[in-house]
This record gives sequence, structure tokens and C-alpha cells, in this order.
Amino acid sequence: MIELIEKIEGEAKLDFSFQDDLIDYVRIEFLSARGIEKILQNRPALDALVINPRVCGICGHAHLIATVQALENCYESIEISQKAKIIRELTLNFELIQNHFKWFYLVMTPFFGMPQDPKKAVYASSLMAKAIAILAGQYPHNSYAIVGGITSSFTNGDLIRVTHLIDECLVFFKQNLVDVDFDTFWVCDSVEHIFEKRGDLVDILLKIIYHDLTDMGKSYDRFIAFGGNSYFKSGKSKKTVVSEKLKVEYIKEELISNSYAKNVYYKNKAHEVGPLARAMINKIPLIKDSHRKYGDSIFSRILARVCETAQLLHHSKQLINMIDMREPNYIKPKTDIKNISGYGTSSVEAARGSLIHSLELQNGIIKEYSIITPTQWNLGCGDKDNMGVAQKAMVGLKNTQEAKLVFKSFDVCSVCTTH
Repeated sequence: MIELIEKIEGEAKLDFSFQDDLIDYVRIEFLSARGIEKILQNRPALDALVINPRVCGICGHAHLIATVQALENCYESIEISQKAKIIRELTLNFELIQNHFKWFYLVMTPFFGMPQDPKKAVYASSLMAKAIAILAGQYPHNSYAIVGGITSSFTNGDLIRVTHLIDECLVFFKQNLVDVDFDTFWVCDSVEHIFEKRGDLVDILLKIIYHDLTDMGKSYDRFIAFGGNSYFKSGKSKKTVVSEKLKVEYIKEELISNSYAKNVYYKNKAHEVGPLARAMINKIPLIKDSHRKYGDSIFSRILARVCETAQLLHHSKQLINMIDMREPNYIKPKTDIKNISGYGTSSVEAARGSLIHSLELQNGIIKEYSIITPTQWNLGCGDKDNMGVAQKAMVGLKNTQEAKLVFKSFDVCSVCTTH
């Protein structure tokens, strides 16, 4: 049975096979290609700062930050002010937050008999888009992060405006998703405490329990995150055992026949990326409790994403307080990029998970460029003996409707994946 999945970023084709009235295998195919990696070849290095934000209409900012960090890593030495680093992290945080709101209200709520609510999605995400525009000049597809820092200029008044937008988002979160006291939410270690509250998140979680769906969407229970920063930790986790030592050379990509996507493995094994993976590696108490009770199911996946939204809002306010306005926004590199030859790799955490950019420069010209996106990690199409994360999560379900819910719980983006 073939299903064409729409209402995601792009399209995907799922080819289901059944045995004893249960799904026993799903072939995942992405049907169109963008060819960004080929477009970048033999172009001047700085062209990537304009081209790569257009890999995706949702996560363009993540691609910009990954690009500029990969270019900077081609230098033997380069200086970036702490102020510029904080602004880059803030704007990336805001992109994650606005994506999480859209995913929750436009993708998840309709599956649970709740009306799709574009007004809520647009209001909350627009607050974060405004915050990005204040600090980065425009959104989406900005190129304000450049080798050596950032090009934007802002004042203390602008930072006050951004703080106000964050506060508005926190009020929206409390009034709509879950009515929590944020001072205690950060250390909450019991899912039952969430059930005592009101909100759209609580309604969905209770529906999952009421309809006995708490085992739905379980996969390998293997998690990985490469893009460490001041909040996220890089590392991998098998169930609850966390290791913080990762090596990029252990990543392997492979082509998939009849699809424009590639599989990606770490040490030849599929790993889940995204908010649930980050929460497990960061050892967030609430998500650890959810995982202990419900495993790597849609329950934990949904809770982790909404929980991360609040955490990033809280952390972003802390980052703003760390900004020293006396520091420069940009420090000119000592060597012109036209004279740079070398390799650069960077990893950032996009909304859907780890995003990795790698490139080779020869006298400032791009010779090779590689992009590994979160959807490649989560939606790899392996064979029956070595299935991808989402494939494994869909096996054993009763029908394609359940499978679509699990599939979309990973926040699918075929546009990024077919770069």
C-alpha cells in the first residue's frame, strides 16, 4: 500500500507492507531533489552564505550558522567575539522555538481530534520571527552571520524589545500549551505533575493515555546530538547511558535507490536526533521520567519538543544578560578567504536535530560540500535487517493512519533532505 505524505516540508512516499494485519516494513522515498551540494561546487566560498540559507524555508537559519562555522573552521586561527557567538546562538534558538510552535499546532493537534489552529501557530512563531529580524536584519533567509562575526547592528533598546518578545512567548506558552509555574518547571521530574495542569499539551498527552497509545512510535532507543553549545550537549545515549565522545569520522552516508535522500549512520547504526535526543543527552528530569515510563514513544517525543520550547525561551533570556555591548560584532580575519585552502566541518542543532556541514576549500573556492540533515538521521530507509529510526517506529502498527502520526512526530522535512 502506497501513501503520499503531504502537509510536511515537501513530500514523501511511504510504501507499506503488511503481515498478519500489522505493518512489517515501510519503504520511505523522497521524490524530488534540490541539488544544493552540486550548485556549491567551484563557487567562491562566501557564496555559500547566501545559497545555503535557502536549502530550507523553515530551518534556513540553522543552515546559515552551520555554513559560517564550517567556513571558519577552515582557518588555522580566527577570532570571534563572545557577543557575536551569543547573537548567533540566540537567533538559532528563536528559529527552533518558532518551528516547535508550528509543528505542534499545525501538524500534531489535528491527529488528536483537536482543530488545527493556525492563529496560535502564527502568533507564537511570529514573535520569534520578529526577534530574529531585530538581531539579524531579516527573516527568513538572512546572511547576517559572516566569517569573523555578524554584520547586524543593534542597541540596548533592541535587546529590551527582544526580551519583551520572549516574555510574550512565555505568556503564550503558559496560557495555551501548559499552565505551569516556570520557576518549578525547569526542575520538574514527574510527568504526573503535568497531568495536574491545563493546556493543549496536557490534552494531547491525556488522549494518548486514554486511547492506549503510549507504546506507539518506539524505535531503537538510541539518541545522538552533535551540535553542542551553551545549552545543548553533544553526545549519544543508548537508553539512559550517555556518552559525550563523538567522532565525525564514524558517520557514514549511503545512497538509497529510487529516492533522492541518503541514509546516515553512526558506527553503522541508526540514531534518533531532535528534541527527545537532546533532552536525553542533557538529562532533563521531566523527559527522563517520561522515558522511564513510556520509552522513546510519541508521548515522550511530543513532550520533549514542547518542554524544549520553554527551556530555550528561558535560556535565551539568560544569554541576553550575558551580552557585553562593548565587544565588536565583527573581527576581520587576518587572512583573506581567497587564500584559504583546507577542510571545515560544523555541527548545529536545528529544530529537527543535528545538522552537519562539511566542505573543502582550495584558494577560497569550494571543491566539495556535504550536508547531513536531521531528516536523514530520523527517516533513513534501510532494509528489513537494518531499518531507519522512523521505519522501526512504524513497524507493528495496525494501519497507515497510525503510521502517519508516528512519521510526522519526527517533523519530516524532505526539502532539506534532498539537498
